[in-house]
Amino acid sequence: MESKTDQQLHIFFLPYMAPGHTLPLMDIAKLFASRGLKATLVTTTVNAKVLSKAIQTSKNLGFEIELLVFKFPSVEAGLPDGIETSNSATTQEMKEKFLKAMSLIEPKVEQMLDQHRPHFLVADSMFHWATDIAAKFGIPRLIFNGTGFFSMCASMSVMEYQPQLKVSSDSEPFVIPNLPDEIKTTRNEVPSFLKTDGKTEFMKLVKASREAENKSYGVIVNSFYELESNYADHYSNVIGRKAWHIGPVSLCNKAEKEKAERGSGGSVDAVHECLNWLNSKTPKSVVYICFGSLTNFSDCQLLEIALALEASHQQFIWVVKKRDKEPWLPEDFEKRMEGKGLIVRGWAPQLLILEHEAVGAFLTHCGWNSILEGVCAGVPLITWPVSGEQFYNEKLVNQLLGIGVAVGAEKWATVEDDNVKGEASVKREAIEKAVTEIMMGAEAERMRSKSKVLREMAKKAVVEGGSSFSDLTALVEELSSFGS
Repeated sequence: MESKTDQQLHIFFLPYMAPGHTLPLMDIAKLFASRGLKATLVTTTVNAKVLSKAIQTSKNLGFEIELLVFKFPSVEAGLPDGIETSNSATTQEMKEKFLKAMSLIEPKVEQMLDQHRPHFLVADSMFHWATDIAAKFGIPRLIFNGTGFFSMCASMSVMEYQPQLKVSSDSEPFVIPNLPDEIKTTRNEVPSFLKTDGKTEFMKLVKASREAENKSYGVIVNSFYELESNYADHYSNVIGRKAWHIGPVSLCNKAEKEKAERGSGGSVDAVHECLNWLNSKTPKSVVYICFGSLTNFSDCQLLEIALALEASHQQFIWVVKKRDKEPWLPEDFEKRMEGKGLIVRGWAPQLLILEHEAVGAFLTHCGWNSILEGVCAGVPLITWPVSGEQFYNEKLVNQLLGIGVAVGAEKWATVEDDNVKGEASVKREAIEKAVTEIMMGAEAERMRSKSKVLREMAKKAVVEGGSSFSDLTALVEELSSFGS
């Protein structure tokens, strides 16, 4: 019988159906394929359309990488047909049904594992059942969490100690226990499901994912050691989880074509519009603004951002979600901002924009992919966390790395919070102050210098001899010898 060392290793990758999870796992699949392994991404019809061009580009480079597509059980979960990504589930009720659909795909994935018999399964942490179905076929399951070491350590600590916390209000700061540094947070900044009785569907999912993580082979982390070394060590040595840091994985996209296609389906017009506009600007003179695929601000909040940008007198590229109507946009705003500000509706080529020499700062929701992409571009950050682990990421950026300025967001938001209340949680004066400070303030040059140092560290980490390159090599070698 042919041993595993004599045959090509085959790895299945199962991403959670959200751009912030799917895109980095696509990059990770490319990294494994670049080491001679066969990589298969398992996803749904709608998500496959986003990945297909990147898959073809990788194949053209000689990588063995393919897609396996299945029908997402939208209708079975009570969703409209075609709702296959978490950002397309726009209400709390739809979000809960989307989570239900996550469990309904288990038999589909099991069937594909049975049919193709890969040697390993890399599955997003949201699929807690993946550990057990991998075990049915005698293969290890590795977890992809979608965030970095610091936020994983902080969130685990808060989850463990939160019931014991003695605070008088949700806004009272407390020190997160059992971390290498003294980091303070509030109950307002932690996920809202932690403040429930633990019986919500999402809390049940989080607990099941934690248990599955304990039983899994280990965790693949999109980070690099130099960025958060204390927390990489803490995660492995104190929390006791096996992990490999192999990022920043977005750096595997080297050609302009790869960067332009990432996450878009390849909007050529958007690429040309953004780059042509940036080409007319001087270095470090433009603020790039993007809040990711999940953030839904109210019209009131969008108006505050627009007025703040105008008052700051800074040049900007602002990515907003497509809407049929934009009542929030001030009258003649785009006309007044002509030449000074560019609003991009829908998708924008974020990697190419951040790398452009004209960009001097990045106003971000603190999603982990955006944080890393800003770091890789050497761009300081204006931080505006909204949900998920984003408040933890903000603390890493501002307190530990010293490359950001906060707008002052203070409360974790559900998907409907802003739209239901119709309020602006961050006022124009605070936004204007943060934008001005990072572009022209006394600390601007220091933050820019620190950002450049981190950029060089990130680039060194992923090339031969670098920390992430070496960790990926160690992981591939370990997997190659597994069970032999």
